[in-house]
Amino acid sequence: MTAALSGQAPIAQKTTAQQKSLHHVVIVGGGFAGLYAAKSLGKAPVRVTLIDKRNFHLFQPLLYQVATGGLSAGDISSPLRSILSRQKNIKVLMGEVVDVDPDAQKVSLKRNEVIDYDSLILATGSSHHYFGNDHWSDVAPGMKTIEDALEVRRRIFLAFEAAEKESDPERRKALLTFLVVGAGPTGVELAGALAELAYETIKDDFTDIDPQETKIILLEGMDRVLPPYPADLSVAAKASLEKLGVEVRTQSLVTNIDGDTVSIKHDGNVTDMQACTVLWAAGIKASPLGKTIAEKTGAETDRIGRVIVDSDLSVPNYPNLYIGGDLAHFAYQGNEGKPLPGTAAVAMDMGSYLANAIKTKLAKKPVPAFNYKNKGSLAVIGRNEAVADLNFMKLSGFPAWFIWIFVHIYFLIEFDNKLLVLLQWGWNYFTYQRGARLITGDDSIPALSETVMNEMETEIVTVGDGEKKMVKA
Repeated sequence: MTAALSGQAPIAQKTTAQQKSLHHVVIVGGGFAGLYAAKSLGKAPVRVTLIDKRNFHLFQPLLYQVATGGLSAGDISSPLRSILSRQKNIKVLMGEVVDVDPDAQKVSLKRNEVIDYDSLILATGSSHHYFGNDHWSDVAPGMKTIEDALEVRRRIFLAFEAAEKESDPERRKALLTFLVVGAGPTGVELAGALAELAYETIKDDFTDIDPQETKIILLEGMDRVLPPYPADLSVAAKASLEKLGVEVRTQSLVTNIDGDTVSIKHDGNVTDMQACTVLWAAGIKASPLGKTIAEKTGAETDRIGRVIVDSDLSVPNYPNLYIGGDLAHFAYQGNEGKPLPGTAAVAMDMGSYLANAIKTKLAKKPVPAFNYKNKGSLAVIGRNEAVADLNFMKLSGFPAWFIWIFVHIYFLIEFDNKLLVLLQWGWNYFTYQRGARLITGDDSIPALSETVMNEMETEIVTVGDGEKKMVKA
């Protein structure tokens, strides 16, 4: 037995040595671009290290359903190690990359770890863009992460709970006013889901308030909702939103947010309105690594921090440094010279392309330019209501909604997620219920001052000889 064990050791060492001699591809980011690149390299003669600061892949297009209680966070998330467990040439590391040295071909992690690479794919995505007003983030959260969605969910349901205890009609009105800023796909989907929640799901759940009094306002700075979509689909989407009870205001810009007071500019006039829940869906900015790459390589970035890449998605003058997903600014003639949008479909195609580009380059063959084939756009508004631009046809209403459901089920990563989401959607559809309506964390409402919160938690009672006294409610 001892001889056998000692005889096996050199084999293990030889295998390790063979692995270390392979071309090392480091992928930073486990989103759609990074994950699709890793999966496509699974059987390639390379060694892959996938690094992400989270240990899971998140299906971001359905975050708004977590925020409105329709799905649980686990329904749209899958552990990266589980997804890639069968691909033995891939190593998954949980860590945050804070620096890149393109000349030395090294990436540095937050805890002073350094990893060498032969090819590097950066696909670290994007975050919210407040257009120079980052201090609004405390009172107007966006949705890019699970934590964001859970915080939005907390605020939405806490607003209803606070309104149930509120006796002041003006303050109750503010608590039941929800402002969604930005009428792109995320804003439209969130506003529609909020309307269904307030006017259907919880309409009979409260004693002292009528959720039907809820006001949901969708703001858009441009002249129509869903600006990237064809004009007739924008019109259809607006009609569907208004049918659900959403108030749509176009050519309206938020100029200031101060607590529960929101200033809105329309036609040159600025008016203030009270809203305790403001949700941000108005813009994105690229990951900070874009700025790092620009400084280290001299590459150009666009106004939201995306790195302008060559035709093979590489950084100019650095042929083994690639950018994918929301971090890449790729413009080509097929898209009228405009940069591709930061959508899941684009990121998936970029990830698969980058894997093939690396394999092609290792085979010493010419790498074709990236050419994205637009398969269309989908946006859901509510029950039986969606819009779809499929290039060869445009749909709205039930047919678009039906296509939207199965496209999203198809692209969920693991089978158990597909099954869970399909079953949950079926239950929600027939019962109008949303089973994940949980309030987690503290019970504070950031838009309200501590003084107001204390007032809301007290009531006036009469004691003794008609004396009035404030006591906890």
